[in-house]
Amino acid sequence: MPRTPPLDGLRFAFGTLTVFPVRVTRWDREAARGGMLCAPLAGLAVGAAAAAVGLVLLFLGAGGLLAAVVTVAVPAVLTRGLHLDGLADTADGLGSGKPAEDALRIMKQSDIGPFGVITLVLALLAQIAALAQAYDTSWARGACAAVVSATVARLALTLAARSGVPAARPEGLGAAVAGVVPVRGALVAAVAVAGVAAAAGAVFGPGDLVRAVLAVVLSLAAAEALLRHCTRRFGGITGDVFGGLAETAATTALVVLSLG
Repeated sequence: MPRTPPLDGLRFAFGTLTVFPVRVTRWDREAARGGMLCAPLAGLAVGAAAAAVGLVLLFLGAGGLLAAVVTVAVPAVLTRGLHLDGLADTADGLGSGKPAEDALRIMKQSDIGPFGVITLVLALLAQIAALAQAYDTSWARGACAAVVSATVARLALTLAARSGVPAARPEGLGAAVAGVVPVRGALVAAVAVAGVAAAAGAVFGPGDLVRAVLAVVLSLAAAEALLRHCTRRFGGITGDVFGGLAETAATTALVVLSLG
């Protein structure tokens, strides 16, 4: 199996998952494999940017709620809203109750239906409420929650791109990355992210260490449940499903990190 230079993987991850000015030089399956393995690094960068903006607001005197709103907005801006759009489209497809072909056609439409609107509003409210609570506890915990949630959101994409998960369509991002990541590589990435999250949580105490690990585990479990449902329902994954998985994981992580 050809080895992909690390920079090609990083370019693929940042060029497809963020608006950072990174030029993607390769679009083949090997580059996609490296890119999906590097997806958590893209999430780390997005989360760090979101946390930085939130902290600036806090230090300027803004309350935790306003800081939380802006912190949630930053990842949306840095991903062109694609993950949120994917969440809404996935909700519309699943909520339609139609056969896979018709559901996929609904997901490709530019408008958002009632299922998508409701899901989008509830997810954003949950993210903002959880982050506001974290910021009210301490600015450091809020910043940590923002970074962990964004990183875990992209880790969910790494696991969704593992071998054995088919694409629902022959074209699009889903088809480009479906099945490119070896299962072993996905597990190594998951363990690495869990370890970093645990280390970050340990700074605040044993309880936060446990909470950080639980946030990673439960986020991935929620994303996996959605992935399996979408795979059964649509016959595979799509770019919209990837967006839905990322937002599901991010929301779950923030909720878990806000508890206790």
